[in-house]
Amino acid sequence: MEETYRERIARLLKEAGRPLTAEEIAVELGLTPREVYEHLKHVAKSVYSRSGGTEALLMEPPRCRKCGYVFKDLDSPRKPSRCPKCRSEWISSPRFLVARVD
Repeated sequence: MEETYRERIARLLKEAGRPLTAEEIAVELGLTPREVYEHLKHVAKSVYSRSGGTEALLMEPPRCRKCGYVFKDLDSPRKPSRCPKCRSEWISSPRFLVARVD
């Protein structure tokens, strides 16, 4: 049986060895970054429940490359369009990884 996109994303993030951006995941799986962000919401839930709470989808938050502001309080995985502090649009993409959370 072939893996779903969500299963492939989870496996990729577990095996990558480093956090990946939605853009990197999209290139690897032939999706758009927008599709990857939609899948990541569900991947987070399934990784946690399937592992019995021992693994989780972790996010390195995006940051403003102009002033250094870190977007810590995002309600969902996404790349913000503008910095609330300096209004710059030069924002790094969030990075994702599946890891153990003992």
